[in-house]
Amino acid sequence: MKILILCTGNSCRSQMAEGVLKALHPQAEVFSAGTKPEKEVNPHAVRAMAEMGIDISHHKPDHVDRYVGMTFDYVITVCDHAKEVCPIFTGEVKYRLHIPFEDPADARGTDVEVMLVYRKVRDSIKDAFENFKM
Repeated sequence: MKILILCTGNSCRSQMAEGVLKALHPQAEVFSAGTKPEKEVNPHAVRAMAEMGIDISHHKPDHVDRYVGMTFDYVITVCDHAKEVCPIFTGEVKYRLHIPFEDPADARGTDVEVMLVYRKVRDSIKDAFENFKM
């Protein structure tokens, strides 16, 4: 099973989804990428995932163009922007899914308030992919 998760910046939602899917389905090949990748994975996303025992601190944002033309069982967009601007994949893609999540990078407030948003999004991602049938 080969899965590509797409987002805009590839620094929060898609990285958390990649981490969750790898933890839930260790036999799967899971990748994530962005249409406008950031320079690094958001540290709040790293912290939120570490709280549930998943280490994404070594992940690096990647550009979606790297994966165009490859074969995937699933290409999953996790934000509306990525769905709208996602390039046409010239490789074989069996299933294209759109499972949108709130962007935790938009959270404002104290560190405690921001982390509450990241945890909420992380838990939504976990819930969505725990029920994901491959």
